[in-house]
Amino acid sequence: MTLALHHLDTGGDGTPLVVIHGLLGSADNWRSHVKQWQQRGRVIALDLRNHGRSPHAPGMGYAEMARDVLALLDQLSVSKAHVLGHSMGGKVAITLARLAPERLASLIVADVAPQAYGHGHHNELGALRRVRDERPADRRSADALMAEYIDERPTRLFLATNLVRGDGGMTVRVGLDEIADDYASISGAPDGQGAYDGPTLVVRGARSSYVTDAMLPALRDVLPQAELETLDAGHWLHAERPDEFQAVVNRFLARLAD
Repeated sequence: MTLALHHLDTGGDGTPLVVIHGLLGSADNWRSHVKQWQQRGRVIALDLRNHGRSPHAPGMGYAEMARDVLALLDQLSVSKAHVLGHSMGGKVAITLARLAPERLASLIVADVAPQAYGHGHHNELGALRRVRDERPADRRSADALMAEYIDERPTRLFLATNLVRGDGGMTVRVGLDEIADDYASISGAPDGQGAYDGPTLVVRGARSSYVTDAMLPALRDVLPQAELETLDAGHWLHAERPDEFQAVVNRFLARLAD
């Protein structure tokens, strides 16, 4: 069963750009980029299931999440779109490209490869679970709780985008249990078979381990048309180098419009 995803839709003309966030992110994280991209046309930024303001439900398989996105495109009468995904959202985008290539005008993958990964997010999930269970009075208290799990303040600030005020104190809006219960799917490879042969841009961070040189042959088996751009950034390259990230994406989309 597909879920009705919460989304931001700028409206406008032309083939829309669909933006898909990564694990524990949301459409809200992309607002500054959306503001820029809407100058070229319509932008749709969505919250995946169990994230942001979208419904919670069991199952974090990539085919399930891709079908949610397809249902949203159908709802919005979008026959074809440029699809951009970061990290987990990049795997959703690759799955979408494999399952319904006719719906993509192009594919943009930000710092992820079409493969399984061995690392986990136990500390991040633990930090948010601590906030959910303790119900701190304010964001400062929530940050202190998360600091028991996460030393890096930028990571805690990113996680704090998931905090909301509820009855009895601060809580989280993500489906932590649903995410944790199916984390094996999240860390696994995208769903679908074969290659996506359409126009593709892969943007990676030079200081990230998510798309190494050793991964490129296997990546090109799945994305044979991929153009590769490397930014001096880590995994959150769109946040660390926003102007450069914008420029790379804009150049790619402008060439397709010619």
